[in-house]
Amino acid sequence: MDTSGYAIRPSKHFIKTWMRKWDYDHDALKQALENAYKVEKVGKNKYEVYTRAKGKSRKFIVVKDEEYKEIFIISGAEGK
Repeated sequence: MDTSGYAIRPSKHFIKTWMRKWDYDHDALKQALENAYKVEKVGKNKYEVYTRAKGKSRKFIVVKDEEYKEIFIISGAEGK
């Protein structure tokens, strides 16, 4: 997913659950979004972004706001 020119803003829920569990900081989060192997559009501005880390797949649910040039991360999920 192209993040150049966009501010990345994780939700409070995402910070307290997934970022803590995965030991991500802001830079690691941006790199994970840029290195996504699959991006699916599931709504007007909503995307599911799939990436891999440490042998597991991780899914981010994000909203890409063109007006404010922001990517808002709603939630995450983890697979095998």
